[in-house]
Amino acid sequence: MTPYGILETALYVDDLDEAEAFYTEVMGLERIAKVEGRHVFFRCGDGVLLLFDPDKTVQPPAPDARLPVPPHGTRGAGHLCFRGTEDEIEQWKTRLEGRGIVIEADFEWPQGGRSIYFRDPAGNSIEIANPKIWGL
Repeated sequence: MTPYGILETALYVDDLDEAEAFYTEVMGLERIAKVEGRHVFFRCGDGVLLLFDPDKTVQPPAPDARLPVPPHGTRGAGHLCFRGTEDEIEQWKTRLEGRGIVIEADFEWPQGGRSIYFRDPAGNSIEIANPKIWGL
């Protein structure tokens, strides 16, 4: 057996309110769940983006927890890549720069496809790329 897709992706942020504003107002994602001070979740196509406060997710669940999710988390900048067409990437670049967000890199991959890279408020490296970069 082989998994056929990624259902969810997690990033860890130090300021959930700032991150929530970025992913709703700048990236246009729909918030689908929130627990104040712990996490905020967004729909992204047929997947979900999870944003966690790492100080909360490293704590084990209570013995009587309804959802006994094991501790998890990381420190430092993570990476997430959204998919986009060539036209969408150009539109994203214009939108992001219009909001004062620095594009750290913008290039064509040798095997085809373009990527742009920028940072979210927590310092995570965010990319928007054409799936051609992976032969998709």
